[in-house]
Amino acid sequence: MSLKQQTISQDVLLEKYAKGNEATEDGIFKRVADGLAKAEEPKNQAKYSQIFYENMKKGGIGAGRIMSSAGTDIKATLINCFVQPVGDCIQGSDDDGYPGIYDALREAAETMRRGGGVGYNFSHIRPKNAFVKGTHSYASGPCSYMDVFDASCRTVESAGARRGAQMGILRIDHPDILEFITAKRTPGRWNNFNVSVGVTGDFMKAVANNESWDLVHKAEPSKKLIEDGAFYSEIEEKWTYETVQAIDLWDAVMRSAYDFAEPGIIFLDNINQDNNLHYCENIEATNPCGEQPLSPYACCDLGPVILTKFVRDPFTSEASFDWASFEEVVAVQVRMLDNVLETTHWPLEEQKIEAMNKRRVGVGFTGLGDALIMLGIAYNSEEGCAMGKQIAKVMRNNAYLASVELAIERGPFPLFDAQKYLDNGHSFASRLPDHIKDLIRKHGIRNSHLLSIAPTGTVSLAFADNASNGLEPAFSWFYDRKKRMQDGSHSMYRVEDHAYRVYRELGGDVTNLPPAFVSALEMSVNDHLAMMKAIQPYIDTSLSKTVNIPADYPYEDFKSVYMQAWKAGLKGCATYRPNNILGSVLSVAAPAKEKKPEPQALEDNLQNIDPNKVVIEKRPEGALNAVAEKLSYYTKEGKKSLYLNISFMPVEGVLGGKKVVVDRPVEFFIPVGQAGESQQWISSAMRLLSLSARGGMLSRALNDMRKVVDNQSIRLGEKAKEDGTLIPQFHDSEVAAIAFAIQRILIKRGLMNEDGEPLVKLSAHITSDVDANATLAASGETQKVIESVNTVMAGKKCPECGAHAVIKKDGCEYCTSCGHIGSCG
Repeated sequence: MSLKQQTISQDVLLEKYAKGNEATEDGIFKRVADGLAKAEEPKNQAKYSQIFYENMKKGGIGAGRIMSSAGTDIKATLINCFVQPVGDCIQGSDDDGYPGIYDALREAAETMRRGGGVGYNFSHIRPKNAFVKGTHSYASGPCSYMDVFDASCRTVESAGARRGAQMGILRIDHPDILEFITAKRTPGRWNNFNVSVGVTGDFMKAVANNESWDLVHKAEPSKKLIEDGAFYSEIEEKWTYETVQAIDLWDAVMRSAYDFAEPGIIFLDNINQDNNLHYCENIEATNPCGEQPLSPYACCDLGPVILTKFVRDPFTSEASFDWASFEEVVAVQVRMLDNVLETTHWPLEEQKIEAMNKRRVGVGFTGLGDALIMLGIAYNSEEGCAMGKQIAKVMRNNAYLASVELAIERGPFPLFDAQKYLDNGHSFASRLPDHIKDLIRKHGIRNSHLLSIAPTGTVSLAFADNASNGLEPAFSWFYDRKKRMQDGSHSMYRVEDHAYRVYRELGGDVTNLPPAFVSALEMSVNDHLAMMKAIQPYIDTSLSKTVNIPADYPYEDFKSVYMQAWKAGLKGCATYRPNNILGSVLSVAAPAKEKKPEPQALEDNLQNIDPNKVVIEKRPEGALNAVAEKLSYYTKEGKKSLYLNISFMPVEGVLGGKKVVVDRPVEFFIPVGQAGESQQWISSAMRLLSLSARGGMLSRALNDMRKVVDNQSIRLGEKAKEDGTLIPQFHDSEVAAIAFAIQRILIKRGLMNEDGEPLVKLSAHITSDVDANATLAASGETQKVIESVNTVMAGKKCPECGAHAVIKKDGCEYCTSCGHIGSCG
């Protein structure tokens, strides 16, 4: 059915994909089709341009880089991601032929500048305190060099204003693994990296059997480490730096994943055993979102099929999936993606050589969750998993058959060896149906790998009417998104899930949704794993999937999720458990006290109360929710930086006859040891501000601080001109600048407006004895304010709205405050 385009789809379409005068997806489809048809013989280019165009209309689109840059004169790659090898030397090549660290950095910077994300395995770099013979010094370890790669990514703006995404991987047996696991707990460190631990089957067995585990590297350790017990093994040809209990190391990884949502896990042996090219490559890394395990310099050439396009008669008893049309679209996708390899700009010659030798492509799908809903099937049901499995199976068979047809026309990929490719007994290709294997033996196959289920954040928004992302279930049925207008003001508009829109337009009652409408957060952990287990056997690379974990999920059960994933043959696992991480600071809420009865007299005398004006006699005991902000500002002496911590406590009251809970600031401080002598006044100012906050005078105190003048011009923050252009903002003193920064933080959290006035006023009694299960609810217009403040999930800072609300959703960075989609790899 035809739906009016959502504002979000038009915005993303124009911002991310439209070029020149393009204003509709139709214009983009024509440009992309023309660009990719140039790989065909001249006499056939018009024919295939029309075929590709019609295929995109049917639902077979390209990944983001393809849709953005194909058919343009932009010197950007059409490939979303690459893997960059990094060796154990500064420049040149190490003993294994891997490029030196700074050569790898240069190559990665060029790749990101051209629009590609990059994954790395840093395990070849010698550990901290290893001996460096050439300089008679000691190594600083891979984590220190990751700092350099992180800074480079932050500096390099890639083509089309797309910031480079990165994945950093370290093996579980590397001596620096503990530093790697905990590095992102430092505020601001590795903000431009996803991180994953490369886990082997031997390690997982050691965990299961409670065995010891050696941390090893071939680099010689320092004399001190040798004196402390490091030793060399002639058999392994490696040094053992330390021996630990596997279960203790595993607990460190799991505890970090449980509390900080990172690191992820990739199962190296599962990846390599299933690899079609096991005979000519070893895979150590993945792209930034994990769906593409790749050899050095290999790439992700991706194109999802929009599954909702194939649902006929949705939300009726005759609802069905159009298998014949789906098969045709998948076959055309293979040819289109093979053409991408011929028409793209390659950042590095090594990448081109690798791609030409193996011709990896990644046909995938998006909208599985919504397609199931439209068919009347719950995602978290046996029928849902069976349908997901069947879709993946049909896609596999038709993609491989199409690649055989391409091999007949164009020849197989150069490294193809029929016997090694098909007959090793455990690779993906060896499990293909016999009739497909027979055709491959006879004719060869054009592409070594053909399938990948990637995150599809912005392409789903732009081209699929906000259908559910990749293989994920829908996250929510609607949310409100803030948009900056040209005059500097903001407007709000609603973003709705595609299946929800279709149901409503067909006359469905959205106040009473059918049982198939089950969101990601309503599903159990096993529901998420079940779909991954159903689909992975039919995908020759991997899946990008986030397993949503409830906040109160027991830690011991959480650890078993990863063990289940390994035993099921999955190639990786990433989880997200909502908690009180704001920025990079973990906050643990104080235990809820037994609720005290409220005096009836207060209920009878309702009045509006600003939560920030409630007097708190003393700081509550125990840990409080907190946010850490790095403030960087410029004085006549140059740039200054400091970290500011703000602690919050929940207060409760009655709004619209129902209980609500709002966080309010009670404490401001700067962590010990970071301020120089010239900044000691800040500590005193923060103590006074804390007293003002607890005394109910925070807004007044901040406004007074903004008026302090000491004949300086301090640059901090931005302000919007009438045309919407952002320009630097200047303040009359450091005191005023810091007060401005604090106001920005509180405004972004929804606690006050630009004038320092409260956004939420509560009626009746307010107490710090908060019921942990208090209901966040209200009515009328006030309900919208409460939703905007309290439905935000804590996470990293959003680059668009500034809220600490960026989580991992469907493999992408997603702001639960404004709906901003960040890097997806």
